[in-house]
Amino acid sequence: MIELKSAEEIGRMAVAGQFVGELLAELSGVAAVGVNLMDLEHHARRRIKERGAESCYWDYAPSFGRGPFRNVLCLSVNDAVLHGLPRDYVLREGDLLSIDMAAGIDGWVADSAISVIIGTPDPADLKLIEATEVALEAGITAAQPGGRLGDISAAIGEVAHSYGYGVNTEFGGHGIGRTMHEAPHIPNHGRARRGMKLEPGVTIAIEPWFCRSTDRVKVDDDGWTIRSADGSRTAHSEHTVAITASGPQVLTRRPPDPLSRP
Repeated sequence: MIELKSAEEIGRMAVAGQFVGELLAELSGVAAVGVNLMDLEHHARRRIKERGAESCYWDYAPSFGRGPFRNVLCLSVNDAVLHGLPRDYVLREGDLLSIDMAAGIDGWVADSAISVIIGTPDPADLKLIEATEVALEAGITAAQPGGRLGDISAAIGEVAHSYGYGVNTEFGGHGIGRTMHEAPHIPNHGRARRGMKLEPGVTIAIEPWFCRSTDRVKVDDDGWTIRSADGSRTAHSEHTVAITASGPQVLTRRPPDPLSRP
């Protein structure tokens, strides 16, 4: 069942969204050569506690993971793209890092992800991140009241193929609101004008993620970290979006990055 949110409830989600967006921007600035992934994890834990928020990841135990998850961030490096466990790893020159987080404030949740390059970027990595960001904006633009869920999926898939990337549909976007993962599932490839009708009050997380040279993935022995099957690099972008009568409203927009990083 999909719960339509009122304008007041969307406003409460936006409070969580602003916090998530600001913290992701902060973390992307902290991430640098020589920084340990656990430093980022503990930085986020501290900020969440200071804000009086709750992590949606801590103790999360879905069917696809080896739960419970005992971190507040997913930190995925290079060929890892989703659900990366924070660990004792020091970031190196040229690493591609994806940071994903979801948090709730006063019972309402927001979810977002960003990919950044540590140090000097490889042009191929910049292109990969750009593709996820362009696809995310295309998916958001397609999330119009009166449209269909397939419009979002088709828009994302079209961008992926225009950049020369395949699309994996095992993991994608999802409904969100009172909890992190709600109906519906939103594949990153699909057919326009198909699927559920998008009505004002629908709230979703749109999250394109691509691997450089494959559409297949594998799971680490930790039961969580998802990697490209061929070891190629990956990137991931995500925003929480509300469908309103006047169009899509992004609830997790980040403030401008002071370091002007991609």
